Amino acid sequence: MNIRNILLGATILYAGTVPAHALAQDAGTTSAGAYANEIIVTATKRSETLQDTPIAVSVTSAADIENAQVRDLLDLQSAVPSLRVTQLQSSANTNFIIRGFGNGANNAGIEPSVGVFIDGVYRSRSAAQVGDLPNLERVEVLRGPQSTLFGKNASAGVINIVTQKPQYDFGGSLEATYGNFNAVTVKGSVTGPISDTVAFSLGGNYNRRDGYVYDAHLDQDVNDRNRWGVRGQLLLEPTDALSIRLIGDYDKIDENCCAAANIIAGPTVAITDALVGGPSVDPANPFSYRVYNNFLSTNKIRNYGGSAQIDYDLGSIGLTSITAYRQVRADANQDSDFTAADLISEKRDNVDINTFTQEIRFTSDFDGPVNFLLGGYYFHEKIDQYSALTTGTDFRDYGDALIRAATGGTLNVPTLEAILGSAEGDPTKYQGAFFRAGDGMVENYDLKNTSWSIFGTVDLDVTDRLRLTAGANYTKDRKDFATDVVSTDVFSSVDLTGTPFEALKAFQFQPQFLNVPNAVEDGKTRDSDLAWNVRAAYELTDTVNVYATYATGFKASSINLSRDSRPLAADMEAIREAGLDLPNLVPGSRFAGPEESEVYEAGLKAQWALAALNLAVFKQSIKGFQSNVFTGTGFALANAGKQSTFGIEFDGSVRPVQGLNLTMAMTYLDPKYDSFVGSAFGDLSGTKPAGIPDLSATFGGTYTHEFAGGTRAILHADYLYESPTQIVDGLYGFPASVARDLKREVNQVNASFTVALPNGLEVGLWGRNLTKSQYLISVFPSVAQQGSVSGYANQPRTYGGTVRFKF
Repeated sequence: MNIRNILLGATILYAGTVPAHALAQDAGTTSAGAYANEIIVTATKRSETLQDTPIAVSVTSAADIENAQVRDLLDLQSAVPSLRVTQLQSSANTNFIIRGFGNGANNAGIEPSVGVFIDGVYRSRSAAQVGDLPNLERVEVLRGPQSTLFGKNASAGVINIVTQKPQYDFGGSLEATYGNFNAVTVKGSVTGPISDTVAFSLGGNYNRRDGYVYDAHLDQDVNDRNRWGVRGQLLLEPTDALSIRLIGDYDKIDENCCAAANIIAGPTVAITDALVGGPSVDPANPFSYRVYNNFLSTNKIRNYGGSAQIDYDLGSIGLTSITAYRQVRADANQDSDFTAADLISEKRDNVDINTFTQEIRFTSDFDGPVNFLLGGYYFHEKIDQYSALTTGTDFRDYGDALIRAATGGTLNVPTLEAILGSAEGDPTKYQGAFFRAGDGMVENYDLKNTSWSIFGTVDLDVTDRLRLTAGANYTKDRKDFATDVVSTDVFSSVDLTGTPFEALKAFQFQPQFLNVPNAVEDGKTRDSDLAWNVRAAYELTDTVNVYATYATGFKASSINLSRDSRPLAADMEAIREAGLDLPNLVPGSRFAGPEESEVYEAGLKAQWALAALNLAVFKQSIKGFQSNVFTGTGFALANAGKQSTFGIEFDGSVRPVQGLNLTMAMTYLDPKYDSFVGSAFGDLSGTKPAGIPDLSATFGGTYTHEFAGGTRAILHADYLYESPTQIVDGLYGFPASVARDLKREVNQVNASFTVALPNGLEVGLWGRNLTKSQYLISVFPSVAQQGSVSGYANQPRTYGGTVRFKF
């Protein structure tokens, strides 16, 4: 019997012997002790109880976030096993992955497959998603395609973040935390009335921490945390029928992130060691949290904007309008060779993103059996990006060592320059020009994206217990992009094809770039799609609901805004005929085509007084999954033919005695590439995608003891497990066996203890990753260092104390 049958049998057996609950990760109590059927969610863009929402949605409440000491969205995965969050080379590059599907980091032109919404406003890039938020009410994680209601970029799921509305009762909270690595976090919020019809709230947060990685070359701690933000709201309710919610926010990040460790030390390590006269990396020692760089990386992000939500009760129909404008300014510079040698003097990416969105929808509330939701959505975004990659003072000596090693010592750089110059009639033509410091690429990219959609759902109550739902979303998406890239790398511009030196093409790291639009490529994509779903939900009893769903999803084309934007292979002949061919111009991808997803899903959602259980079984697939793979000098963007996953999701809770709530959530995934012929590693068809554990599970417990007089003691602990899994599909330039040997397994324990006094004062201790679990988040070929592998290690154990006052 395989693991799929074991898990399915176990969950069905559990469902038959233990009372049940709604499909929510918190699957337990709110701060008041009520079970999750009293939690209101907006996963269907209607306010419904979690129990009555026939969607696979996990909800983490504000109380859960406090007890688990979830510091940001990166920590949220320890509470939701179907969610994985990976932070990559900068604070602005974070991937959200649900059920094994997700992408969107490392390239501003790639839109995420998991949509992130904050108070109903879409955050289009991870740079606008990773800030800390004050005064959270709940976080909903919607699993599976959600394009019918949430638009073009929710093909894998949605993270819906809801903050608390302003209140008419004056109150607030102030929280201060101190932890190891000199971590200081301060959060505060205040809310109250301005008049009988106007209320306000104001919140702020400050979060800093010393780095937990030591740079032995620069004698400085790196991977620090330094961010702050403010958020203000006004709630105007001039009549019982009209509500206007205005939100403005500003947050800023200025951090040194993210330190990459050496995983495999290749032959180039001896060269970089010699260049610096000592260690240039900590070889094959990823968890020493000790690195060597020749300059500090920087990450500066400013993220700000405002929104206006208008809700108007027209009687049996409600009108909602959400208008938002946002700006993101992300500036990053990184020592991307991750060695003490000055190989790369600058790897800069400055991105400006301006986004305007408008949503309007009508929601009926008829007494009869039929109700509907009808809406429209408009999205306009402009991205301006400046990037630069230039070589450092050690790069010429490094290139000389590579040439000597590749030719058995028969050639060096000056000799090669003279030979190639003589072949063109001038022995001095290339003198001193190869691997010269300061050469590289200067890049400018421009992207304009306009999209609109019309969406709606219809609910039919066939009986008091049976509801049928159908929904659709028609989307049109238009992108126009242009590049202005100049390469000054002289050696990479020399055509070595057919010469005795053809083997040296591997060291032409930055070949010339064909800009777009041009006579062959117009720099445009035009997509349209009709996503739809059908669902049946049946109330077996007053406490047990079941549902079955078929849904499709859509994600529009993504644009390759990087130095690896190359013409499609199908365009190469036309480019040569138009006289646009350049030395060493190779095919690649300007963009990846759309993703189209679908899911078949059946679920059970139920809860009784003292225990709860939830179950979902699904088969989900994405055609054209947009794969973005690092090759050692750049990224290969390509569409997979089809990726599919069979999965089982289970969560439950039980309250065996007064004050004790135990929770468990498990996700089993069995993914495969049904078809992926054109991957960066050859034909992957029939293989298992990397980075997706077979089994993810969280086990948690919260015990609350109330003393005479109202003082409460709250003890919380949770455990996250992910079964061993291959980290990446492959490593460009390495045999497949190397990637297969690099695996990740997660065993992480978190805990907190809080004493809450009746006057609102709370004092607590907390720890995350108490077992010092060590695993690699991601691995990649070291930049321009054939044979070496770099990677990002997880965060070590953190702990501290918190004082909180609520009034």
